[in-house]
Amino acid sequence: MDARPEQPTALVDRYLRLCEDRDLEAAADLLAPGVVLVFPGGRRHASLAAMAASARGDYRWVRKRRERYFAAPLPDGSGATAVTSLGTLYGEDLAGSPFEGIRYADVFVVQDGLIAEQHVYNDLALTGTSRSTAIGAPSDPPIRTRCRT
Repeated sequence: MDARPEQPTALVDRYLRLCEDRDLEAAADLLAPGVVLVFPGGRRHASLAAMAASARGDYRWVRKRRERYFAAPLPDGSGATAVTSLGTLYGEDLAGSPFEGIRYADVFVVQDGLIAEQHVYNDLALTGTSRSTAIGAPSDPPIRTRCRT
């Protein structure tokens, strides 16, 4: 039996699929205690259930076409890895109209095999698909780093 830990990009991809399928219980098992979840407009969520409830005011459903991943260790010596997922969104807005081709970038911090941070950026508000008015608001905290100078 192979007991190697899941690679950070595979972990993030599995988490995103579980969230899309609304298997939030299984997705929550991939989150570290005290996870930071920040969505467009600086909206912070304490849980995936809170995130899903908030999204009900944005669209009927949404999925991601995950096109590329980038992963790199954080330069702080913590052993954490930053993972960025780039692609486009497609789904159905609240009026029932389909949408597609909307850019997104999700940035994660994976620490000790769990997701410690998720920062979501997308163009839903710019297209009029979402009620969010601020994309990547200045209140979004930077990804945690402890760079030594």
